[in-house]
Amino acid sequence: MSQVRCAVVVPAAGRGRRMGGDTPKQFLPLDGEPVLRRTLRALAACPEVEEIVPVLPPDWLERGAALLGPPGGKVRRAVAGGATRQASVQAGLQALGPRPRVILVHDGVRPLVTPALVREAAALAARGLCAVVGLPLHDTVKRVDAGGTVLETPPREQLWTVQTPQAFPSDLLRRALERAAALGVTATDEAGLVERMGVPVRVVPGSPWNVKITSPEDLRLAEVILREGWHARGPGI
Repeated sequence: MSQVRCAVVVPAAGRGRRMGGDTPKQFLPLDGEPVLRRTLRALAACPEVEEIVPVLPPDWLERGAALLGPPGGKVRRAVAGGATRQASVQAGLQALGPRPRVILVHDGVRPLVTPALVREAAALAARGLCAVVGLPLHDTVKRVDAGGTVLETPPREQLWTVQTPQAFPSDLLRRALERAAALGVTATDEAGLVERMGVPVRVVPGSPWNVKITSPEDLRLAEVILREGWHARGPGI
């Protein structure tokens, strides 16, 4: 079976207010290197990935590009993002080379992604399916109202937390983004836009080490994972 080839759009245009300070979280150091640079290098190490487009905050485009270093290899020149995640992903798509058959979207602040996660998600998209990386919930979940009163307890067996990468056939992702823009629809991830079109999305088992860095605690956790090499050993220690 031939190897799947894909392109990756890396939205990293957020400001990360929960981190505090003036530097966006994607440019904070993780073991001496900007988080986003580590993310790009991890993706570039995946044999399936042919090109990567990082999407940065418009007012950090020049400074951010300097921190990432000159583009080269699989990483193309960074582009400016938009006011929303969807607009940023759209900007990344427009910067890709000749249309790839499979496109992955991966958070710029998930630097511990592994080739196995990329490979599993991309393989499904190459078959015409949509795929997200995720983990089943182990805690009980409550849906509550604005006053803190429990409305229901959904069965946790049906609930997963979703990570990235998320993988799509190229034309389907583009169509979902265009439709959402025309209707003024937003979602917290690209899979949500595809779901609104009635297209099924498959879940690929993810890894607890594939953390998203949104707080100082996440950054410290990522440092421990990186130092111990847990992410490289698979989903468990």
